[in-house]
Amino acid sequence: MNIKENLKKEKKKHIIKAAAFVFSKKGYSGASIAEIAVSADIGKGTIYEYFNSKEDLFFAVFEWYVNKTSTSLRVNVSALGGSAAQRLEAINDAIMNMWDEIQDIFTLTMEFWAASSVSQMRHQFQEAFKKLYLNLRNIVASLIQDGKDRGEFDREIDVDAVAAALVGAWDALFLQAWFDRDFEPLETARKFLKVVVRGLKS
Repeated sequence: MNIKENLKKEKKKHIIKAAAFVFSKKGYSGASIAEIAVSADIGKGTIYEYFNSKEDLFFAVFEWYVNKTSTSLRVNVSALGGSAAQRLEAINDAIMNMWDEIQDIFTLTMEFWAASSVSQMRHQFQEAFKKLYLNLRNIVASLIQDGKDRGEFDREIDVDAVAAALVGAWDALFLQAWFDRDFEPLETARKFLKVVVRGLKS
């Protein structure tokens, strides 16, 4: 990548981060391209050099947000070792530890969920969410399946069902933490997972 291409890439990333801030404060419908341009300290027309519309920019923010929250998870998963139970605990902590990083912009999550149901971008968001959840379920399912193969977990366990339930629980804990700032998602998740692991082993 030459210098010009690198500068263009950095400018695009700068616009996306500025847009993420504005969308998190104003919501998708309340945010304007003009406000995003002011936040990014650029001209309004510059944004259209990188994105065709407000919708395109919003989806780019979604992709940035997903990458931001999943990068640390991928790193942690790649470094996992030990028993299946220990690896489940590690991935549980990796996901819940994201809260400190994302809580200030968690309103974006609600905006993305809303976009998947009512906006003109709903099909695009629905497919993206489907892929996101499928990938996470597959990671968790592979850990549980490994536990079954090693004889650590009960061989009658429905791996996909348990993985889906865990992913759903993590989602719900973040949502509760957003509504109640005194709620501790990490500690709650750890206690819940202990119960789950006992059930997997029985």
